[in-house]
Amino acid sequence: MHTMSRMGDVLAGFHAAWEFESDSVLIRYERGIRTPKLFQALGERRVPLEAISGVTLSPGKRGTVVLRAELRPGADPLLEAAAGQLKEGCDPYRLVLPAERDALAEYYADELRGLLTADGEPAERFLVAAPEAPRQFKAYDAKASFDGKTVHFRWFWTGASSAKWKAGDQSFPVGELSGVEWRSPEVFEGHLRLLRRSAAQEAAQAVQVDQDPAAVVFGLGYGPVHESLPFAAAVLAAVRGAGAAAVVSAGAPRRDPADIAERIRHLGELHQAGLVTDEEFSVKKAELLAEL
Repeated sequence: MHTMSRMGDVLAGFHAAWEFESDSVLIRYERGIRTPKLFQALGERRVPLEAISGVTLSPGKRGTVVLRAELRPGADPLLEAAAGQLKEGCDPYRLVLPAERDALAEYYADELRGLLTADGEPAERFLVAAPEAPRQFKAYDAKASFDGKTVHFRWFWTGASSAKWKAGDQSFPVGELSGVEWRSPEVFEGHLRLLRRSAAQEAAQAVQVDQDPAAVVFGLGYGPVHESLPFAAAVLAAVRGAGAAAVVSAGAPRRDPADIAERIRHLGELHQAGLVTDEEFSVKKAELLAEL
């Protein structure tokens, strides 16, 4: 059995430090002008060992090495919401170190591997805590806010479409939602769409996001990753939590086949775009089909 030389060992790299505990790794992110804004927004993340399926160590750029924790699918609401869209430099589970610390990094990688018991199977629930509510951010066409129970969209007259103005400001209790669809503001047509449990969801999905009252669109300087992604993750975790509570109280209902089909279609688009690996596609598709 591998054990750390002592609990509380700390391995510091660029932008973050990993503190190794008996049952988790605490990642503390630095605050500084060179630190990615997403890391600064997260502050720190405690990652239970049961959420980690593997650890890799590889050469980095410009005389560095990269220690990376690989998380089980479904273990982290932030990664679930991101759906593979995060750039490498914003991966919260990469620790970049100077190349001369390669031997020390290898030691910790080996020690950590010896403590892992998960084999990469999807997690049945989120194991890493979501960013806490309340949260808010400004999209191009609305101010989005979330108090932990309800998502609110307040439209901006300078950006919102006439369809959204006609619909009026929107409020969505998490109990009425089935998930979120986040498209990075760093890509064309970035947006955050709330997925509803109602039968109207399929029709809503066919509507352009700038016309959908359940979606806000991003634009240059509006809805940046470090604000909109933690928001999406917090909503997703609350939605899953509400769903789990409903299952406990009323038994597990069958999922709407149209909703499952749409999610599989979206997953296929991510796969074709190279944002999801073959293995991730197969695992997630099987997970969705199992919900029918």
